[in-house]
Amino acid sequence: MNKLMNPITLIIGAVLLLVLSSSLFTVKETENAIKLQLGKIQRSSYEPGLHIKFPFVESVVRFDKRLLTLDMRPQNVLTSEQKAVVVDSFVKWRIQDAERFYTSLGGVESNAISRLSDFLRDELRNAFGGQTLQQVVSENRTTLMQAIQQAVNSQAESLGIEVVDVRIKQVELPENVQESVYQRMDKERAAIAREIRSEGEETAKVIVAGADRQRSEILASAYSTSEQTRGEGDAISAKTYADAYSSDAEFYNLYRSLQAYRSAFSGGNDVLLLKPDSDFFKHFNASPSSTGQ
Repeated sequence: MNKLMNPITLIIGAVLLLVLSSSLFTVKETENAIKLQLGKIQRSSYEPGLHIKFPFVESVVRFDKRLLTLDMRPQNVLTSEQKAVVVDSFVKWRIQDAERFYTSLGGVESNAISRLSDFLRDELRNAFGGQTLQQVVSENRTTLMQAIQQAVNSQAESLGIEVVDVRIKQVELPENVQESVYQRMDKERAAIAREIRSEGEETAKVIVAGADRQRSEILASAYSTSEQTRGEGDAISAKTYADAYSSDAEFYNLYRSLQAYRSAFSGGNDVLLLKPDSDFFKHFNASPSSTGQ
């Protein structure tokens, strides 16, 4: 009998252990959980810790309540100018309402990612379609991202999802038009450079012409002043000579003759042919009494 009871006891113990383990479940701090009974939601709000359920009748589905990231594939969209751009973006989202998330998406995360991707693609087209290329690559991008985030979040609320943030990483031109755009930009910058260079050359000519005019005016004024000063000096010199001559005419004649002799006989090999009674030698021929000595 004891031999028969031992296996039965073991089986009963195993069954009880199985029932007990099936009756308990844990919820982590990073999880949301809902309890189902025959596929119907019985409860959807659980604190982290150990909880009880009816085995085999009730089941538990867990969801990650942490912030999740959806990194979108680059998408081609058109601006208001009908210019194609490639937008690289991502979404930060989380499960806000576990019960609604389960009923609307079956609790499958891939379904949520698919729906969010559709929402974001539509909103990117709408948002970029109302903006110019200059606006989407300027400081207006922050306002644009906020508008997209609000629009996507309003659609995702019905799925039990909260869209926390939408970010646009890059806005680029398609590869097939980048080269033509770069060439056009290069031509525009070259034209601007030529215009600036031409304006600079014109300004330089005006400055040089003004400087030349000022130089001519300064030289003319300086020449006029120098001529006036020279004339005044000549007048003073002439007056001085006249005063000297009038004070002692004979001495003045002698002084002038000596200057003439010095100039005439300055060279060692100079030869002059003059008559002895010429006026040039009058001071040599004069008697001492006539010269005042």
